[in-house]
Amino acid sequence: MAEKTMVYLDEENGHVTPTSSSVVGRTDELLHSGTQRGLKSRHAQMIALGGTIGTGLFVGTGQALRMGGPAFLLAAYCLITVLVFGIVTGTTEMSSYLPVPGSGMAYYANRYVSRSLGFALGWMYWYVFAITVPAEVTATSLVIQYWEPPVHIAVWITLTILVVVALNSLPVRYYGETEFWFASIKVFGIIGLLIMAVVLVLGGGPKHDRLGFRYWKDPGPVNEYIVDGASGRLCAFVATTVFSVFAFAFAPELLVVTGGEMESPRRNLPVAGKRYFYRLVVFYVLGVFAIGLIVASDNPSLLGGGKGAGSSPWAVAIREAGIRGLDSVVNAIIITSAWSAGNSYLYLATRALYSLAMVGHAPKIFLRCTKSGVPYYCVIASGSFSVLAYLNCASGGATVFNWFVNLINTGGFQSWIACTIIYLRFRKATTVQNITDLPYRSRFQPYLSWVSGSMFTLLLLLNGFRVFLKGQWSTASFLTAYIGIPVFLGLYFGHRFSVGREEPWAHRSSEVDLTTGLDVIIAAEKPARKHEKWYQKWKAIYE
Repeated sequence: MAEKTMVYLDEENGHVTPTSSSVVGRTDELLHSGTQRGLKSRHAQMIALGGTIGTGLFVGTGQALRMGGPAFLLAAYCLITVLVFGIVTGTTEMSSYLPVPGSGMAYYANRYVSRSLGFALGWMYWYVFAITVPAEVTATSLVIQYWEPPVHIAVWITLTILVVVALNSLPVRYYGETEFWFASIKVFGIIGLLIMAVVLVLGGGPKHDRLGFRYWKDPGPVNEYIVDGASGRLCAFVATTVFSVFAFAFAPELLVVTGGEMESPRRNLPVAGKRYFYRLVVFYVLGVFAIGLIVASDNPSLLGGGKGAGSSPWAVAIREAGIRGLDSVVNAIIITSAWSAGNSYLYLATRALYSLAMVGHAPKIFLRCTKSGVPYYCVIASGSFSVLAYLNCASGGATVFNWFVNLINTGGFQSWIACTIIYLRFRKATTVQNITDLPYRSRFQPYLSWVSGSMFTLLLLLNGFRVFLKGQWSTASFLTAYIGIPVFLGLYFGHRFSVGREEPWAHRSSEVDLTTGLDVIIAAEKPARKHEKWYQKWKAIYE
């Protein structure tokens, strides 16, 4: 039978702390401390819009354009948008129904599928999120080098780490406020760049050169990659798709985690989830379409012609158009994006570790929080990975760092595959138990989850396809592309055949716990507006 979850209500501080029955019996201090709901609705909406937008969208799109050409780049982003939307609708449906403090996909895996899946997914999330922080810290410091400041890169790495760790050491409302403004800069920055692209396409730049669809004709809409002919075009599309996924990685998971510390999550989460699709279309799909119009796919600068904005397709277009000074603005936006993404990933890492401790998969010391709801031991443990950013100060550090980056990439695929499995089990449990009072139910589910899960499984297997082509074998590339798979399986089966050997492979749908803690969460919900409370009363009388 599914393990029950105990929920403790602190009436004085107004927050709840759920924990699994296996870790009941700790001190009163632990029972009545926990994370708090300090994220407002506007915080949640803006974090959903731009929380994990980082250098992948601003810089990485240039390399993807070089691989596949404008048509394949656009097709890849359209495909990924649909697949990620399938993940978002499923995770929003689950998290808005039972948005407990410390929630995350690992928590729902533990509750709806099995403790072994929750264990493996939780620890994978923690090390992937923790490793992503130094990656974004490094990106920030390297982007600053675009201006060639007379300061060693280690100084910028230290400064970035201190700011990111400090922001995560403050109450969550400060994280929400800083992310609100960080994400606002990114959102308005992308909108401004889209407007600039329209101006350049129509010939409104300093050179009055009307671009139109020039670069779709020469060098052409699609490229060949590795090999020639039709096989080369197929390789180009696959490589572009696999590479482009990483600009989308872990954004749905961020929305799930914020639900645990959000005001009125049963009302606000569905709104954020529904608007997520528009974010994908406007920022990602329209963004890469614009890039394909204003930059040629064979532009040598896309190969990495400079630091920071130097290799960004947006900056390349600005230089080609003869617009002075705007490249520095783009660089500033990229710095903000990388800094914001590092801030978000450290938040995700700390809450992933807190969630693990909450269900008994990590030492209970990680449940300790400050009076303002900050899991400070989780912040210390997760933030310690940030020192890996200093590897880039050494000559051979980049090679070691690539291993961490590939773990991040593989983790993204594995996370989304697990999300579909967890959602499908949740969906079946609600059907068997006749649960109908869900705050959100997508009309495209569960079909979209089957499609998304199948496609991401295929893309995971194709992640390192290049090494299997003739003359392209590389042991290092093979290991870095697939090392994450045995790590995850080792975590899963290690737990399954040790502490979980007497448990079922998956909880029975009729026994999945869909009720514990729900009454406390519903009681804590606040009405959206004053008149809405009266409307609900009159509606109840009428009915």
